[in-house]
Amino acid sequence: MQQEELQRIAQLVEMNRQKMTRIEEQLSKLAEVRLEQLGVITALQAMETGRPTMVPLGSGVQMPATPTSDSIIIDIGSGVQAEKPRAEAITILEARGVEIGDVMAALQTELDETEKVVAELASTFTTAAEALKAEESEEPTPVVEKKPARKRRKRGTELTLDD
Repeated sequence: MQQEELQRIAQLVEMNRQKMTRIEEQLSKLAEVRLEQLGVITALQAMETGRPTMVPLGSGVQMPATPTSDSIIIDIGSGVQAEKPRAEAITILEARGVEIGDVMAALQTELDETEKVVAELASTFTTAAEALKAEESEEPTPVVEKKPARKRRKRGTELTLDD
């Protein structure tokens, strides 16, 4: 296997590792959405009509409110919101939770498959690199014979016949 092939394998390993990182980020975001949905479902189930409650507005700000009806405004897709009875809103959120769970399972499967590919590529790379190194060490290195260096005389420091 040549140097170019090793570089190609190394690039494939890096691309698959980046893919794994993206999948892990997606899984993390989906888990956060799922937890938020579970919190909303719990709140909707616990909320009673006519009893005061706090509605979070964001940034730690809440507004006291007393629900007067059993209807909830829910996003039904593409930014369209609709007024639904509380039970139906809970059903919609639970269905979305199931969909998110399915997507998370598919992403986890893809992550596992990508991890296997990375492991195989890394193993192939290591084996090929060792084989290339062994080939290079087996090739005879040309031996250049050096002539013995002649001893040079230093001028002015040795005695000569003229002295």
